[in-house]
Amino acid sequence: MAAIEIKYFNSFVLKKTVNDVSSSTSSASFRPVFPGLPNNPTDYPNFGVRVSSDINVIGAGSLNRNWIIEEARIRGGYNNTSTSYGPRAYLVEDSNDQSVRTNALIYSGVFNSRTELNETNVFSVGEQITKAVDPNYGSIQKIHALDSNLAIFQENKVSNALIDKDAIYSAEGSGTVTSTKLVIGQITPYVGEYGISKNPESFAYYGYRRYFTDKYRNAVMRLSRDGLTEISRYGMTDYFRDEFSEINSNFKQFVFKASISGSASSPAKLVVGLSSNLVYLEKGMVVSMPQSGGGSISANIIGIVNTNTLYLSNDPGTPDVGNNAIFTKYIKDRIVGGYDAYNNNYTISIQNKSESPTVPDVYSTLTFEDDINGWTSFHSYEPKYIGSLKSNYYSFYDAEIYRHYDKSPSGVRGRYYGITYNSSIEFIFNSNPSIIKNFKTVNYEGGNGWQVESFLSDAEGFDLQNAAQQQYQDSANQVKSYEEGLYTESGVPYRAGFNRKENKYFANLINNSVARPGEVFFGDATTGVKGYFATVKVSTDATTDPGGAKELFAVSTEFVVSSR
Repeated sequence: MAAIEIKYFNSFVLKKTVNDVSSSTSSASFRPVFPGLPNNPTDYPNFGVRVSSDINVIGAGSLNRNWIIEEARIRGGYNNTSTSYGPRAYLVEDSNDQSVRTNALIYSGVFNSRTELNETNVFSVGEQITKAVDPNYGSIQKIHALDSNLAIFQENKVSNALIDKDAIYSAEGSGTVTSTKLVIGQITPYVGEYGISKNPESFAYYGYRRYFTDKYRNAVMRLSRDGLTEISRYGMTDYFRDEFSEINSNFKQFVFKASISGSASSPAKLVVGLSSNLVYLEKGMVVSMPQSGGGSISANIIGIVNTNTLYLSNDPGTPDVGNNAIFTKYIKDRIVGGYDAYNNNYTISIQNKSESPTVPDVYSTLTFEDDINGWTSFHSYEPKYIGSLKSNYYSFYDAEIYRHYDKSPSGVRGRYYGITYNSSIEFIFNSNPSIIKNFKTVNYEGGNGWQVESFLSDAEGFDLQNAAQQQYQDSANQVKSYEEGLYTESGVPYRAGFNRKENKYFANLINNSVARPGEVFFGDATTGVKGYFATVKVSTDATTDPGGAKELFAVSTEFVVSSR
């Protein structure tokens, strides 16, 4: 046997840089050294690890040098070719200024889970990985892929882009689809000057239909195989014009106060008094705390422990206990959209956010049904998000998820987020519109528990000869439901509201209008309501089978031509 000495030619050792808490310095870095040569340092520090209860402390322990040998020449030969830097994996740009292109898309390399190829963090500037749309139509607010096409929603335009394919057009204008290495191919705008404005939260889709709103044009849109359709024009043009005009696309401050109860500086905690306003607390909010010695300190909320203990981004100092901390967050009006797969309806909630907890939000939540091309219902809830899963309809409110249309025995109809509302239907009696009528009765077919909340005629206009300039309008007393209108007199039951005969409910209309100039009989001295037409609101009562089902099939009225 013979021992062959290993020689190192132009070799170097790479060592880790570590912290040695046992030395006087906080850290020690090591230069490349040559093993086996006499000038090698021999006073290597101990790289062992001693584990305490809290952290890993580098100091005494087992020896772990953590070094590797790397050759400077190929195969380590004396005269062999020396290694070089080779191609660099980066380029130095002359300018590193940030560029924001709101009308362009960029995509990375591919991801293949079967071959474990992941290039989602690769953006090669040597390839065509960007695609831009016309900047005249504003910024891109939403993209949505369906089958092998991509819908691009700008503020003022909607376009269709091919995915993993392109189109070649002939001289006659016909297109032929061909394969291409481009991820995003030909971009073709849809016909119509419509966009999604700055409300991408209004987007929803189901099947091959997509729904969104265009606040700039007071329109609610549907995108399907036949292109863009303005569904807001189905009887609701004026309504959406008025509602969208109140929506502000800019951020605004939401401010509320809560009394300071105490604080702890390590960790930075703040305790505030219990208040109904604390339901609006969120991470990231700014809290301003007055100090006992004067002045104030601001911090961000980074954690919420319970109903009144908050973790802050920095030391709260010495807050003035008993004084108020001011909480601020930025809010924005929203048009929330979603699809109700249970009833096959597109639902939108137009939300005008209040800047104070003492002033409630102004909102309107309503649904559109494709089968009848009409807007069917208004709802008494203000969701943060809405959507469907496996034919169930859900909405989100205060970090809670709610499933709608609960048909369990404990389910209560008309209850949203713990609050029960009365259901109501408003409609117009307008038969023979050019004849002044006297509406004498109101009747309905359906279940028990319905009442007439209001019965109003059209307004006659201002009487300029009257000092009060009052606008006259006939109205009727509220018609109570079948159960709530029951009373007993001398042992005999009577009905002050709806009565029932042959399973149909009917009631007389008692006038309660104020006197007009020159009018002799008015108010409950007369019956019926005079006018060209009547606006009627029918609602459920509060006592008949609360939370149960109440059906309403038809409502009618009996009238005569007015002789007064």
